[in-house]
Amino acid sequence: MHEDIASPLKAWESFYVIVGSSAGALTGLQFVVLTLIGEGGRHRKETISAFGSPNVVHLCAALLVASILSAPWSALTNAGVALAACGILGVVYSAVVVRRAHRQRGYQPVFEDWLWHTILPPLAYSTLFVTGASLRWSSADALFVVGAAVLLLVFIGIHNAWDTVTYVMAQRGAGSQETESGATGGVEVRAGRGAARDSGPGSSSVSGVASSGESLVSRAPDLVRNSESETPP
Repeated sequence: MHEDIASPLKAWESFYVIVGSSAGALTGLQFVVLTLIGEGGRHRKETISAFGSPNVVHLCAALLVASILSAPWSALTNAGVALAACGILGVVYSAVVVRRAHRQRGYQPVFEDWLWHTILPPLAYSTLFVTGASLRWSSADALFVVGAAVLLLVFIGIHNAWDTVTYVMAQRGAGSQETESGATGGVEVRAGRGAARDSGPGSSSVSGVASSGESLVSRAPDLVRNSESETPP
């Protein structure tokens, strides 16, 4: 790294090593989240595209910015151009995510979802764009702002991944409770139907009397003929 740009960026070397490695490691957390979503089988593709895939993009963006500011640039302007390009691409992608969030019908977002998924990410990317464009003239102050924006992207990825995990587990717990209550209700209904068929005091005796009465009625003609034949003339 050249001496003219080594002084402002060298002081941030350890910071971006920590942030970049953390962002790369946390990307694996989203694979666990997608596995849990796939096991649930209730979420649509557009819902995952709006609330799942962007988390990987945000973490990868933080890793990219850490790599940009750790590269041996020959001029600070080149690093600023790379940051500005990363920021403008992030703003465009955030607009796409907002559109997906409005179009999907698998989940009804609340204010916290809009804040972390559609408001804070474009704010972080816009900050990267502005600071990247002004990095050449105010490098000392701009690097602090860039560091804050990168941390914000990492926190967004962590929060959204954790929020998705808790939502999926809550839905799975509610579904299992509904299944258990439905099974219990079915047993009670079947038992009630059996009790209704067998209920009533003396139901077995009544049925026995009814069957005896039917047999007597069916044998009445034979009894009458026998009695006539036995009567003396």
